[in-house]
Amino acid sequence: MHYDLAIIGSGIVGLGHAWAAAKRGYSVAVFEADSHPEGASIRNFGMIWPIGQPAGSARALSLRNQQLWQELGEAVGFPVEQCGSVFLAHHEDEMQVLKEFADSACSQDLDLQVLNPAETLQHLPAANPNGLKGGLYSRTECRVHPPTAITSIVSHLGGLPNLDLHFETPIVKVHDGSIQSADGKSWTADRIIIASGAYFKHLFPEQHRNQQFKICKLQMLLTVPQPDQWKLGPHMASGLTLRHYSAFDICPTLTQVRQRVATTMPELDRYGIHVMASSTPNGELILGDSHEYGEDIEPFDKDEIDQLILREIHKVLQIPQTSISRRWSGFYAKYPQAMYSFQEIEPQTYLVNGFGGNGMTLSLAASDSVIEQLTNSNQMS
Repeated sequence: MHYDLAIIGSGIVGLGHAWAAAKRGYSVAVFEADSHPEGASIRNFGMIWPIGQPAGSARALSLRNQQLWQELGEAVGFPVEQCGSVFLAHHEDEMQVLKEFADSACSQDLDLQVLNPAETLQHLPAANPNGLKGGLYSRTECRVHPPTAITSIVSHLGGLPNLDLHFETPIVKVHDGSIQSADGKSWTADRIIIASGAYFKHLFPEQHRNQQFKICKLQMLLTVPQPDQWKLGPHMASGLTLRHYSAFDICPTLTQVRQRVATTMPELDRYGIHVMASSTPNGELILGDSHEYGEDIEPFDKDEIDQLILREIHKVLQIPQTSISRRWSGFYAKYPQAMYSFQEIEPQTYLVNGFGGNGMTLSLAASDSVIEQLTNSNQMS
């Protein structure tokens, strides 16, 4: 039971590495403790979100990632919709940030259009017209339905002759090219990649401490299906979201937005709340989200956070049906020093982690880059 590459974790990062390696002809095994993927990779908006990435290497990686999602969707048979996105501005300072961003050199690789209120409503009819100052439309962003996409990818990879999936196989030890499961079975591999998200510290506790990952918990909501085939259309982000994505840090007026929110709505900063929305194939809306880090994380979800998200959603969107059918929380690891962490933590064993909330936006391209690096450096034969 020997492989060219073994991967611990079946989220989008692990599956991305498996796909990239299998395409190059390597023998691959994926190990997952649960019976199916159920972590952060299925608990998100399904947003492929280049506009949130700062210009330079992160933006380039996100655009390459978008191409790979299209390629994977076509190969596997799940939809990848180029839906675009609209940032809404209901305050003058938010509108000014959107203009500054669109006018900057940092947006030149995006397809953007600054919108007045009437144009905003044409692109996003659900936008709340009360107090609407305008918006920013980007044609670049894409959407997948995470549970559908991940399930389809697993099924596709499981049918490849050079790839084995080992579900319900919790790995308890990785050392010197050997992998051992909780029931005593073992395998070997030339190279091992740890891609288990926020849950790898039981395998390498010292490396986990040294990496200084920040664990984040977020809360999200799903509405019931909207009536009469109502659709949101593009992804929606409110002006609050400008505080969250580093792409907008280059905008001088962003400081004013942050100060206003901190002064008038400190509860949003306390829980890291900004509001976004995206549609599902069944006509529901995914709403979110919040961000609690480290010692602030509790095992119990907070109804206060859900109510604050809904309060802010109602300010910017007019949704026919706001009844909530599902609530959930997700966890991810964030690497503050870079887009993600790619480290050799012991000989021939690599950690790929720390994507934060950018897993869907970066992981396929990052995985392809890692496999290419290992191939070119003769780390994989």
